[in-house]
Formats: sequence, C-alpha cells, structure tokens
Amino acid sequence: MKKFRKVLDGLTTSSPVNPGGSPACGSAAGTPGTAPTPRELEIQETLMSEHFQICKTVRHGVPYQPTALAFDPVQKILAIGSRSGGVRLLGRPGVDCHCQHESGAAVLQLQFLINEGALVTACADDTLHLWNLRQRRPAILHSLKFNRERITFCHLPFQSKWLYVGTERGNTHIVNIESFVLSGYVIMWNKAIELSTKTHPGPVVHLSDSPKDEGKLLIGFESGTIVMWDLRAKRADFRIYYDEAIHSASWHHEGRQFMCSHSDGSLSLWNLRNTAKPFQVTFPHGKTQRDGRKESCKPILKVEYKTSRNSSEAFVVFSGGLSYDKAGRRPTLTIMHGKAITVLEMDYPIVDFLVLCETPYLNEVQEPYAVVVLLEKDFVVVDLTQSNFPIFENPYPMDIHESPVTCTAYFADCPPDIIPVLYSIGAKHKKTGYSHKEWPVSGGTWTVGSQTYPEIIITGHADGSIKFWDATAITLQMLYKLKTSKVFEKPKGGDVGRNAELAEEDPYAVQMISWCPQSRIFCVVGISAHVILYRFSKHDANTTITSLEVRLQCEIEDVISPSDAENTPCFSDPSGHSPQPQPPSPRSNTPDSMRDSIPCLKVKDRMIRMPPGYQAELVVQLLWIDGEPPQQITSLDLNSAYGLLALGNCNGLAVVDYLQKTILLCMSTLELYGSADPFQRLTRSPRKNRQSTSDFCMRGLSNFHSDSKKRIRTSYQSLTELSDNQVSLDLERSKSPTSDHVNGHCTSPTSQPCLTGRARVPGGPEGPRLARRGPGRPPFRKAQSAACMEVSLPVSSLTEESRENSFSRSRSSSVSSIDRETKEAVTTLQFAESYVRKSDTLPTPCLWVGTSLGLVLIIPMSIPTDEQERLEDPVTVAPTGTVLMLKGSVLRIGFLDCGGVLINSPYEVWRDQHAPDDPDRPRKRKLVNFSPSSSQEASGDGHLAVVCSERQAKVFFMPSQACLYVHNITESSFVLRADVVSVYNSVCLACFCANGHIMTLSLPSLRPLLDVSYLPLTDMRIARTFCFTNGGQALYLCSPTEIQRITYSQEMCDNLQEMLGELFTPIETPEAQNRGFLKGFFGGNAQTFDREELFGEAAAGKASRSLAQHIPGQGGMEGMKAAAGGVVGELARARIALDERGQRLGELEERTALMMTSAETFSKHAHELMLKCKDKKWYQF
Repeated sequence: MKKFRKVLDGLTTSSPVNPGGSPACGSAAGTPGTAPTPRELEIQETLMSEHFQICKTVRHGVPYQPTALAFDPVQKILAIGSRSGGVRLLGRPGVDCHCQHESGAAVLQLQFLINEGALVTACADDTLHLWNLRQRRPAILHSLKFNRERITFCHLPFQSKWLYVGTERGNTHIVNIESFVLSGYVIMWNKAIELSTKTHPGPVVHLSDSPKDEGKLLIGFESGTIVMWDLRAKRADFRIYYDEAIHSASWHHEGRQFMCSHSDGSLSLWNLRNTAKPFQVTFPHGKTQRDGRKESCKPILKVEYKTSRNSSEAFVVFSGGLSYDKAGRRPTLTIMHGKAITVLEMDYPIVDFLVLCETPYLNEVQEPYAVVVLLEKDFVVVDLTQSNFPIFENPYPMDIHESPVTCTAYFADCPPDIIPVLYSIGAKHKKTGYSHKEWPVSGGTWTVGSQTYPEIIITGHADGSIKFWDATAITLQMLYKLKTSKVFEKPKGGDVGRNAELAEEDPYAVQMISWCPQSRIFCVVGISAHVILYRFSKHDANTTITSLEVRLQCEIEDVISPSDAENTPCFSDPSGHSPQPQPPSPRSNTPDSMRDSIPCLKVKDRMIRMPPGYQAELVVQLLWIDGEPPQQITSLDLNSAYGLLALGNCNGLAVVDYLQKTILLCMSTLELYGSADPFQRLTRSPRKNRQSTSDFCMRGLSNFHSDSKKRIRTSYQSLTELSDNQVSLDLERSKSPTSDHVNGHCTSPTSQPCLTGRARVPGGPEGPRLARRGPGRPPFRKAQSAACMEVSLPVSSLTEESRENSFSRSRSSSVSSIDRETKEAVTTLQFAESYVRKSDTLPTPCLWVGTSLGLVLIIPMSIPTDEQERLEDPVTVAPTGTVLMLKGSVLRIGFLDCGGVLINSPYEVWRDQHAPDDPDRPRKRKLVNFSPSSSQEASGDGHLAVVCSERQAKVFFMPSQACLYVHNITESSFVLRADVVSVYNSVCLACFCANGHIMTLSLPSLRPLLDVSYLPLTDMRIARTFCFTNGGQALYLCSPTEIQRITYSQEMCDNLQEMLGELFTPIETPEAQNRGFLKGFFGGNAQTFDREELFGEAAAGKASRSLAQHIPGQGGMEGMKAAAGGVVGELARARIALDERGQRLGELEERTALMMTSAETFSKHAHELMLKCKDKKWYQF
C-alpha cells in the first residue's frame, strides 16, 4: 500500500493547461504539480501489478470457417476444427473449450482416441498433433511433421494404438500413437495397384479396417481405385477400378458390403463376394431422361451406411448429390431409410457430418440415433429416432452471427433480478418443434463456481436487432431479442426497386448501445443518425412513439482569416425545431439537392401494440439539411435520474429531455465554447454554394474507395470478412495514428469521413456515382463501418495536403494545425454531479463533453427536484465555457471521490409504467444519487475527474480544475477503448491500444500496473467490439461468428481451472457383444490380429528419418504447471485411477479365485460321478 500526497488548497490560481496547449503538470506517472498550500490529500491505493494478468477465459459462438468434425461415442465429446488452426471441444452445457495450434494451419481431420481422453489432429502443414484432453486446458503431447508427403486422410481403429495415414502420393503410413513415431511398415501405392496399371491412382481419400477382419485395410484412391489390403500377407486381396472419382466409403457392420459416394452424384454398393462390378448403383436425386440417361448431379461428398436392430432396412445418410438443373437450391442432407427418402435443406453449405451410434464397435449393429451436421456458419443435430427427423435445440450460442455483430456491451455484477425477468419475457418468443430428447453431446462435467455474479452481454446487429445474453459463470445463453426496425415504417417495394443500393444497405444497423440496468432504460444509436429510447415493462401496451427531429449542421467552409470576411456563427437553430411545413416522406423520389428537414427513416405515427419487454417511447432523428444527409452520431449518454439524453456528432451537441419530450440544447461544438475557446478559432462564414456541400463530402470520401461498385455494399461487410483490413504491427508503428489511411480505409479514430478539399470537375468519374445515391441514404454508411472505427468515433477533418501526406504527417498540437480542422466532433459524453466553476462549493448536475481535439467542456444544468415540477417546468442548460485539455481525442470520463472510490452516476429505480394502478402504492420516481457530497463527510471537499484520451490520461481535482496527475499512455499508437473499472474492491483505468497492448493504470496516481501486448495486430472488428467491464473482464469479437472473453485479473486467472468444465470423465468402455459360436467360427480370426507384431520395430524396422520429424509437445508436466491447479488435479485423477485399477484388480482376483473354486468343485463332482458309473453296464443307466 502506498500513500500519495497532493497539495490541494490554493490551486485555483494554477491552470491545467498553458496557452500553448501543453499540460502544466508533469508528464510522468505519479508526478503531481507543485502547489503552495500545505493541506494534503491522502489516498491509499491497494492495487499492485501482481493483481493483473491477461488470460483468455472462454469463446462463444460457432467456430469460424470450420473444416473438420469428430465425436467420441463413449465420452460423448464433440470436436470441431477450423481453417485458422483452432479446435473447439464441446460437451454438456458449460463444457466448452477452445484450443489453438500455434502454426495457425487449417485442421484437415480430427480423430478421437475413443474413451482415452486424447485427440489427434491432422493439419494443412502436414503435421499430426496428439492433444491431451485429461486436463481442463488441453495441451499438445506430441507432434509429427511429414517432410516429403502431404497428409490427405487418417484413420484410427477403435482400441488401437496404430494410426493409418494416407498421403497425396497414394502411400499409407502407420504411426504409433504412444510414441508418435513412424512404423517401418508402409503400403506403397505401386504395390497396392496392379503392375500393369499405367496411371497414378491419386491421393488416398479413404482408409478403414474391415469390421469382419481387422487385418484387412480398405484403401480408397481419388481416381476411383479401391484396394483391400491384407496387412499380414502384405498384398492386395482385390482391386476395384471404377470410372468415377471416389469421395468417401462406409462399411456395413457385418463386413460383407461397403458403399462408396462418387463425383457424379451416384452411390455404389459393393459385395465382397463379387468385386468385378458393383452390386448396386443408384442416383438418389438423378432422374431418368427421355433418352434413358440419368441427368447429371452434383458430387456426393460423404456417405454413411448404418444398420438398426428395429428395422431390416439400413440408414444411408449423405450430403450433396442434387441435380445441376435445380439451381439456387440450398445445401441438403439426405436420409434414406428403405424406400423413404427425406431431404433436409440447410441454411449454409455443409462442411462435414457424422452419424452418432450407440456402440463404438464397427462389427456390431450400429443403432444410429442422431446426425451431427457441421455447416459453414452453424451446427445442427438431427434426431434419427423420430420419423419426421426434428432437430435438437442447441444449448450452445451458435446464432450470435445471425445478423453481423456491429457493436457489443458487457455488464458485470448486474442487478440479480434482471436476468430472470429478461429470460421470462424472451422465453415466450422461442421457436418450437424441437426434438423432446436430451441433447446427445452430453460429455464432461461442469459445476457453477462459487465466485459468480450476474453478467449480461448485449450485441447489436446489422439488421437492427439487439440480443441480450446471460454470460454468468463463463456460459452464454440468449435471454431476449429486440428488433429496432419495428419502430420504423417499412420502405415501399417500388422505392426499393428504384434504389437498389439502398436495399443492399443496412439502414437499421446498430452503432452504439447505452443501458442502465437499474432503471432498465435502454438506448440504441442507429447508423441512420437516429436514437431510440426504450423502457421496460412486464405488460403489453398500446401506445404511440414520440418522434423528435434535430437539426445538427455546421457550415463546411475553409477557415478564413479575419481579413477575409466577417465572422458569422455557424450552428443550427438552437431550439432544434425550425418552423417548416410537414416534410415529405423520406422514401419519396426527392433529389438529394432538394431534400431538407426530413429524417432518413420514417417513424410509425400510429397507435402500436407493444408486447411485454422493451417498448419504444422516443425516437430522436437528425435531419437532412439543404440536400445534405445528417452525420452519424458519435457519442451518447443517458441519465435516468435527470431524465436527460445527450448525443453528439461531428457537427455539434444535442440534449433531449425524454420526460417532457423536448429538445433542450442543439448547438455546434464551436458555439459551446463561447469566448473560452483555447485556440481562439474564428467562426466560419456562410457557404457561398450550398449545392456543392454534399459533393465535398462524397468526393472526399471517394479517396477512400476508388471502386464505386465495391463501395455501395452492406455497411458492415468489413465485420463479416476475415481480413477486415488488418494492419501489420510494423506498418502501424511507422505511421501517425491520427492521420492514417490503409488500403483505402481510414484507421485513425480521429479521422473524419466528411473531408474538405477542392471541388472536382463535375464531369469527372464521381458524378455518376453521386447520382446513384438513393434518397434517404445516411452519409458515408460504408465508410463508417470500414473506415471510422465506431469506438468513440472522434472526428477531425484533413485538408487536401494532409491527405496526400497522410502516411508521414501527424496532427500537431499547434494553433496552425488546429486552424486546419474544419470540424470538432463530440466523442464522449458523461452526466454527473460535479462542479462547473472554480468558485463552486456544491456539486450540481452537469454534462461533461469530450471532443476530438482533446478538449473537455462542462455544461451545468438546472433540473427541478420536485417530481411534478420536473414534468412541467423546463430544464435549463447553459454552456459556460469551462475547458480542460488533453492530447488526442477524449475517450472516457469518470469520477472518484476524495477517498479514491468510484462515483456512479445517479439513476432512477425501475418502475413499470404500464402496470395496473395500485392505490396503496403511489407511483413516484425514486432516485438514487451518488454525488460527491453523499460519499464524504464534508460537502465541500470536491472530487476527482479522470479523463482519458487516445494519447494520455489526466486526473483533475474539482472544483479547482487543477491537474493532479498525468500519464502519457502511448506515443507510437493510440487508445481505442478506455474505461474506469472496479476490480479487487478498488478502481483502475483499463485501456486497449491500436497496437494490441492492454494496459491498466492505478487511480488516481496513474501508475502503470499492466502493459501486455495481447494482440499482435488489430483489425476493424476487434476495434469496434472490444469493451471492458468490472471484475477484471473484457470481450471482443475475435471472428465474425465468435466472441472471445478474456480476463486481466490475476485472481480470475488462478480460479479459471475451477470455472472450466472437465472434458474427460472416467467411463467404463462398453463390452463387445457376444458374437456367438457360428459367427465366431465362420467370421474369421479378427480377434487374433496383433498389430504390434506387424507394425512394431522388431518386425517392420524403423522408418526413414527424413520422412517425418518428431516434435515433443508442451502438454506434459510443463503444460500442467501452466494451468493453476492442473498438477494437483492430475495427481488426484491419477490417484483415483490407481485406486480404481487396484479395485478392479482386486475384483479380478476374487473372480479368479471364485472360478478356481468352482472348477475344483466341478472336478470333484465329475470324479465322483465317474467312480459311481465306472462299473455299471450300459443297460443299467
């Protein structure tokens, strides 16, 4: 614990900034400025660097770009491999683990060591890996790198330690799973085929041992050649040469027949008695044409042939095989059971599928009960035990990406009643028709940890939907879904036809979310420059939605010198309402130059029935002005205690009273300063040519996107692509973070989509593109998603010269550089009880405004305290010009009392406005206030304000406005996200930088506690979705379909082992069924096959060292030590296993003794019977 002392009294004469804009206090962390008075502030900081560590906790969502699938039928664990080298292991709800190959190579195939707690992965870099699943964090035990051949297929027989590996050259190698070394036994392709064959059979596409005899290996080559190889005799039993390429093969459990799928959409059934020709060839989806020929069909990529006891007919399940003439049909999975053919259409292409069976033994009746279907962006399980083949309800959150995720919010330690309420409302809208049976993937064990608290994740999507998720205890379950598009009128079909690009856009896409869990008031910012305010109610209601229209517009004109023209204010009507006639419909064919005073979307103006849940109450929309679309909203804050809503963009600020449904303030950013502008900037002159303003913006934007066809696409396409304009770390460090343009996209959070510059020639290539822009289209929708990271969206404009030199020039803090800024965006807003002037003695309601130039304004508000007066009397807002200054765009503002405790914003306790009236319980507003005076004995002690920008953080003392501490966070990069969070019963500042660093700083001294390079590079998706929360947790969208949760708390890292589920549980392997005397006699000697005798080093010798290289893994004791508590858990498991083994040995010994006693008794009785009957004649019996 460390004491920090700071002189406070008499600081009213010191200024936090000097006229040049540099801070008056020290630049190092923990270096307070000098002060002449002796009174001291004593704050004990308890956070140390030992309290912080970065660690991934859990990943949610369907794996992105999946490639492979495997299932352990005994442990009932499912594995999914992906193109990025990830492996996802799934069991019962709560058992969910993500592993990653360091190489990042795509996973080609997965093979479980059934009931052994291990997994083999084959990757695209021709490496085999053995994963240990007997620990909560799986690790690689061994790796085997093939140097001269490429791996194409793997097969591991049940209860075998020898893995068959097929290669692209057509050879089959054998790997010992225990030692992970190659056997000297190799099946060469030229030995497998006949010597007379002149062509290469192609890569190995199938390997499987015969259910009838494990000493026979079926090898399928891509060209259509099939070989049954006798492993003992080292020769081919038979060879089949088929005309069509083979994709897969599957055995009948008796081992007398097998089925192959082919590239022409056919299925061939082969009988071992006669391999000269197929026993049967069928085209399941191919119809016979008039000339007698079958119509051409797509390839059948995989087939599985399974038998059932209850039916004499087998199940044949396959993917693909549809005829080519049926264009536009969705991918299908076909289930054939006897003469019945069922075709299941899927929403996405099928990657792989598996038929789940009751027994792991291939030579027994399989008894299929489900089909696991892995799709490109989904994961489905079909119930085979019911005739209509329903699907199971998926307990995992596999629909996060149902519409592309555009923003996220994370709330830890929520009110305990909010999750049950949201779940009860959302359960009414759940889909039906699912299978009533239990989820078949039920392996592993998981228990809720002791240290759990309610957590909620909110995701906003491109289609305007909002999803609330229960994220308690590392799980994720959807609670409630809200559709914001229902607030607006649907566009007419004719209008959509005329404006094709508008139909391709996402006019309802969610950009920002603000939620107050205590008051249950919810705000959504949309891409069409609108804000929707929702209130929560348990009852349905018939109501109308109030719509407010705000004119936020700033004149776009070059900054002029005093001699050029007179200074004219540049801001819109402060009242927010201009007395203009009723605007036309937003969907009308009004040309852009004629559009004025109309919003981008039309709010429903009729009475609407709203179901229980979140019900829209107010919509605030920015208007088109002079043919110019409104700029998107960059900042938002809501305070339920004040009943106020504030929003800002690159033009200015608006404050809305949502209780009285009025606009209190609507001003340009420059007007907020008044005479207190620290740069003494001149106001802009009126525009001389209003018609060219839109051209300025769009032509400037064209510098980002030279291809018009690519530019007019979905606004959030960058969030659904893999690359997402990733910027290498070296390139990122070499450029200015305030004026970078990479690959045609703006990566700086201080760059503005609306650029100024010289107007181009009207007949240039930009003219036709502007004419095609549909009416009602919000400005720069594509640019906003792909260019301006909606993190805080600080905005600043670049001149033509700075655009040309954007790779080498950075924004200067000099006055001349500031003069080039045509606009100053509002980047963050925060309501709080604070002090406005240095002479104030009591805190009052204020609005803190942060801008893209690093300036902070404090705006006081006069709010009536009486409830009735609050609903009738106006709220006054009067900008005073109080200014604080930082370097870089302001991202976050927080408040501490003089004891270093976080001051939460005041809020209103939730009350259901649509509940039936109760005379005994008056419905009054109940407010909870956390003002500085309520947390301290003396009301005049003031409080601390923590302000973080993209470059530095400062702590100010209020009301003196003295800068106590300052810390320069980064010089080579910029901060994307910053939050004041609670952790370990204390407070710190958490930051995420564009170079991938995660940092935490102590408060108020701003000591660096953690600085870890977590992500090697940053992309647009992570930048838009990264968010911190209390309790040392954070999350981001690691792929278009997955959410990654992390922790920066050492305590949570230590307890993570207890929170995760166990993948492996000791289960007795089911015994094989008795084959019977006749089956055993005529079925060959499968039980006497000894692979060790054939493949071992003594018999087969050693393989060539140059063929493959063994790489020891990190999953031994080293990997166990890395996971806290892993060694102890493994020792405990080993002890339990030894005890179980000893118990089994004891039982075996008792059973043996019992058998010996029984044998002796039988022998004795037999001897007595023999003596008794020895002298008798045959007729005496």
